[in-house]
Amino acid sequence: MANLDDHLLAAELAQSAGELLLLVRSDLQQQQATQSEIKDQGDQRAHEFLMKQLSSRRPADSVLSEESSEADRLDPARLTADRVWVIDPLDGTREFGEGRSDWAVHVALVEGGVPTAGAVSLPGLGIVFSTGNPPELPAPGSPLRVIVSRSRPPAEALEIAQALNADLVEMGSAGAKAMAILRGEADIYPHSGGQFEWDSCAPVAVATAAGLSCTRLDGSPLIYNCADPYLPDLLICRPANTEQVLAVVN
Repeated sequence: MANLDDHLLAAELAQSAGELLLLVRSDLQQQQATQSEIKDQGDQRAHEFLMKQLSSRRPADSVLSEESSEADRLDPARLTADRVWVIDPLDGTREFGEGRSDWAVHVALVEGGVPTAGAVSLPGLGIVFSTGNPPELPAPGSPLRVIVSRSRPPAEALEIAQALNADLVEMGSAGAKAMAILRGEADIYPHSGGQFEWDSCAPVAVATAAGLSCTRLDGSPLIYNCADPYLPDLLICRPANTEQVLAVVN
């Protein structure tokens, strides 16, 4: 199982990659780079940094990154590895390129299909959430708040909000959405319509450590390090709301 050093490493790498991304964005903005150039450079630089660090400091572990080549993602050695780091070097490239703060860096360790250590950095806000030091859950909102994408709110989220008389809160990246619950800005994060393991692995690790409920939208468990990293839906919310939310969507 994950040890203290794994928790500390996840937090350190998420924070350092976030700081690197802030510098990259600032430099490119000064050079009047396009949003596309900023996004591409951010993705690549953060990926290279994290891969180099994990290769040096956890050489026996496997890695699944959003920015890995298809061949690396399909490497069968990953599926039999006892420890696999699942990382998203830049979650929310659109928000990053636009100069917003609702983007994140995800670093998580998976063992036996379960995230056992992880960290989510919100560099634009100067915050790192970690399984090594999970925050206390803030008080729920009144009314409840359902967090959704700025551009594509899923139908299930709208149904949940209507059924629970909840307000909708719009935000960018998956990591920023999940951490919004821990920041006291939302209570329920439902997602459908497509994600990959790196989109939710670290947020689920941190959310679970903090006491939130994390499942698929049908209530089944979230399983990571699968041959196909596609993970189309999830639900992160307070345990007190889990049953009523699942009843709405099922």
